[in-house]
Amino acid sequence: MDKTEILSRAKAYIQEEKDEIFRKEIQELVATDNITELEDRFYQNLEFGTGGLRGIIGGGTNRMNTLVINNATQGLANYCIKALPEKAKKGELKAVIAYDSRKYSDKFAEATALIFAANGFTTYLFTSLRPTPELSYAIRMLECDTGVVVTASHNPPQYNGYKAYWNDGAQVTAPHDTGIITEVNKVATVKHISKEEAISTGKLILIDSFIDEQYWNMVKNQLFRPELIREKAKEVKVVYTPLHGTGAMHVEKVLGDLGLEVITVPEQRNPDGAFPTVAYPNPEEAAALKMAVELAEKEKADVVMATDPDADRFGTAVPGPDGKFVLITGNQMGVLLTDYILLSRKELGKMPVNPAVIRSIVTSTMVDKVVASYGAKLDECLTGFKWIAAFMAKYEETNCNSYVFGLEESYGYNVENDVRDKDGVSAAAMCAEMTLYWRSKNKSLLQRLEELYLQCGYYEDKAISKSFPGAAGGQTMKNIMTKLRTEGLKSLGGKKVISIRDVGQGIVYNPENPDKKTKLDLPSSNVLQFFLEGGTVVSARPSGTEPKIKFYINCTVPSANGLEKAKEEANSLVKEIETEIQGILNTVQ
Repeated sequence: MDKTEILSRAKAYIQEEKDEIFRKEIQELVATDNITELEDRFYQNLEFGTGGLRGIIGGGTNRMNTLVINNATQGLANYCIKALPEKAKKGELKAVIAYDSRKYSDKFAEATALIFAANGFTTYLFTSLRPTPELSYAIRMLECDTGVVVTASHNPPQYNGYKAYWNDGAQVTAPHDTGIITEVNKVATVKHISKEEAISTGKLILIDSFIDEQYWNMVKNQLFRPELIREKAKEVKVVYTPLHGTGAMHVEKVLGDLGLEVITVPEQRNPDGAFPTVAYPNPEEAAALKMAVELAEKEKADVVMATDPDADRFGTAVPGPDGKFVLITGNQMGVLLTDYILLSRKELGKMPVNPAVIRSIVTSTMVDKVVASYGAKLDECLTGFKWIAAFMAKYEETNCNSYVFGLEESYGYNVENDVRDKDGVSAAAMCAEMTLYWRSKNKSLLQRLEELYLQCGYYEDKAISKSFPGAAGGQTMKNIMTKLRTEGLKSLGGKKVISIRDVGQGIVYNPENPDKKTKLDLPSSNVLQFFLEGGTVVSARPSGTEPKIKFYINCTVPSANGLEKAKEEANSLVKEIETEIQGILNTVQ
């Protein structure tokens, strides 16, 4: 894009943007002739993808701002009106909006709500920040046709985002996803209404405790052993951090009602979109849990719990044999929760007919072995909880299976049917009960995990990611995936690749016989998976929400000769594979 076109797009944006802060940003860049920065802000329109928007906050078409939010909402409203014509004709369309603690989240949420109201929707808006899982719950409880939560989840402070949901409480999937994108790209005029008029006409309804109380009760009703919690709650001390996000009110309330002692990290309790105590407000990162772990060691706590800013992800740490806290990975917690939920249903006679667990394709296959040991079914889906929700809906429609649990390696878990997204609040409650259960058996969570390793084999996981910002970065990521597709990988870490799964092309094949391909029963997604002899799986996937490419190493070795030997062998294999992947990332431009 040449300088003339960049300046033309910048000046057009200045004319359209009503928010003075964002407009002034671009005016100053134009005045100082900062073409490099202007190009980054205008070389593309921030794409409304299959889940919504996510980007850096600021002025420009490639940024998160009120103009971009307004166009996205008008497009979503237009799609709902076309997709649900009878309800639209009768004025019966409904939407609900929530937001987290990020910068501009409250402004973006109100702008979203008012545009829905201007389009004739009865629109519910939370009066203050709420978690993503509560937004999903509210859609279902209020029988809304769509919903939006303004959040960038666990991204750095400069980001914000916009997640769009359908009437089942799940993020939009086909055919709605592409239909909404088409409508967003066609928007020419955005309808507006004042907040005062929207409220006076009944088109904007402010909500809070009415939904909160129902949500809390729903979370507590998922638990299996309330009597155990009443008896043993005082034996477990929890240190919790919401990482400056939305989780404190809900996690403190639910765990407190259960009788658990919850000590919240004071420096991280209050909502703050600058996330002053962490570089990344992500419970997957050890650095994000540092303050919580230090407090837990001081307080001699039994478990550390953390939720990300919109409280859909859940992270933990527990004391090891030496008393020092050990971080539990997303895969490990997923395995522990899968085991506990299935075990509890079996012990209590609550196992449904044809029980099923759903995991994403990059989640550890150790889950499969645990599921099989209880005689349940394992279904596999693409990364993103909307795909787990799609299976949940399929089970309901066909009665083919009964949903028991859904999980992703990226610290996402769902233990209930009433929410169709990952839920860090309910995961925290279930983890608390699970901790008490194993304590009643004189075991820690780590000891139970070791028992499962002896049963299933030892599993070691590693995630590698590398950022490629800007237009050039996007092309580099494409080049990496092209190289992997065209050249393939015959081996990794000295282990032969026995099967390649190309989710983008919908095929599975053996690299030694590439002409013999089997069709893959998964929606298309830009993911490559390499299955190695011995059971290790390596996956490559460009992120759908950040300018980075991710590699997932799910390594497994038999534990028949002891866990320590298995751990050494697995660690060595992971390091070898990681070195090879870094080499690929460093050579492709």
